[in-house]
Amino acid sequence: MKYKRIAIDTSKHVFTLHGVDEQERPTLRRELRRGQVETFFSQQEATEVVIEACGGSHHWARLLSGLGHRVRLIPPQYVKPFVKRAKNDRNDAEAISEAASRPSMRSVPVKTVDQQADGIILKHREMLVNQRTQAINALRGHAAEFGVVAAKGIVKVAALLADLAADTAIPASARAMFTRMGAHIGALDQQIEAVNDELMALHKTHPVSQLLAGIPGVGPLGAMTLALTVEPGNFTSGRHFAAWLGLTPKEHSTGGKQRMGKISKAGNERLRQLLFVGAMSVIRFAKPGSKSASSWLLQLLERKPRKLAAVALANKMARIIWAMMARGEAYRRQPTTA
Repeated sequence: MKYKRIAIDTSKHVFTLHGVDEQERPTLRRELRRGQVETFFSQQEATEVVIEACGGSHHWARLLSGLGHRVRLIPPQYVKPFVKRAKNDRNDAEAISEAASRPSMRSVPVKTVDQQADGIILKHREMLVNQRTQAINALRGHAAEFGVVAAKGIVKVAALLADLAADTAIPASARAMFTRMGAHIGALDQQIEAVNDELMALHKTHPVSQLLAGIPGVGPLGAMTLALTVEPGNFTSGRHFAAWLGLTPKEHSTGGKQRMGKISKAGNERLRQLLFVGAMSVIRFAKPGSKSASSWLLQLLERKPRKLAAVALANKMARIIWAMMARGEAYRRQPTTA
């Protein structure tokens, strides 16, 4: 039987299918085991297959595309409004199909194997940094139970460990555990440093990353993250890219009155964080005559708070980044004030 569209609600073991004909009438409702999916679709005529963009979806998109099907990945937040009443696998599959039927529905570009492989090093580094932060917070929390309080920051850990080791009022068993926690934090530091060295080596040989590092506020880590994460062809403009990063305000307009709220914080949280931190570093040294202080930024800082100006600068940086990646151009510094 020929289907106009088949939507798949994926899971670890059981996949739920919802197929419709040319009149959008349901003609397929079926569950398949994971090992049966490839065999089933290899026996079907080429059709549109829709999957919710989640874990493993890019793998299935590549596999089904190889069988001749046209695969679309729909963002989960766009599927949710189409779920009818009770949430279950069949209703989820139907909601995916309903969302895909809308002409204006956006889809997520399918990543290649190389793109996913390149992104692992960034995710692994982020995991190690989170683990180190968790370990340091646990150390500070346990130390506070014995009246030893230290300032926040990685650089304060060594002094805290020394104070704990020298405090004879703390039981020996607790001091032994503090020593073990310090060794754990040190091991994480070494792993992060090793990953940083790998990223720096990649940065030195990556032409796109080298270009992006010329932008004020974009360091080697941010440049390499952007180069490995962003595909400029997936965005129609720099404004589209900035909106994808969540650096554009939410709109709450009605009755002909335009009301703009806080930034949406949608999209890639890590990239948005890197651009905001980079913007804050530029603002920190912004003054008349400095290389990174354009007249636009200085005038903005006169009217707006620093963090609000940082968001605006991060938005502008995102547009510049997209233009450079899309056209392969080097960064051209803006005129500075005297």
